[in-house]
Amino acid sequence: MKKDVLITISGVQGLWTDESRDSDKVEIITSGSYYKKNNKHYLLYDEIGDSRDEITKNVARFDTDEFHITKSGFTNVDMSFEENKRNITNYITPYGSLLVGVDASRIDVIENEENIQVDIAYSLDVNYEHLADCVLHVDIQSVDGSESLNLS
Repeated sequence: MKKDVLITISGVQGLWTDESRDSDKVEIITSGSYYKKNNKHYLLYDEIGDSRDEITKNVARFDTDEFHITKSGFTNVDMSFEENKRNITNYITPYGSLLVGVDASRIDVIENEENIQVDIAYSLDVNYEHLADCVLHVDIQSVDGSESLNLS
């Protein structure tokens, strides 16, 4: 896997049927950096909101058992997805803080030389109220011309 990557993150809340796949799907595509150290994958990228001032820096750390993401900037959160474990965190936005719970039922990581795919199925609750069953898909593609960075 190369250091410079193209990241596609798509998520769906609720049941993902053929009819709802496009209408309920949220997707971002951005560039970022990737490296692997001590058998953990690391992904660094920025999200830009509706205006250029709404920047959130993201650091994702994952392996086959856990996907952890830290967001800082416009929104702030430390969120862990672990199979068959419920994790609770504060999701801080400019509009207020939400108590968010995630209970991952499945984490799949598929890795090859030029691509990594992560699929997470999880239940989402806000302030202890079930909100939705969700699917998160992360696709990481090497960008040609960058050097490999594996620090295992």
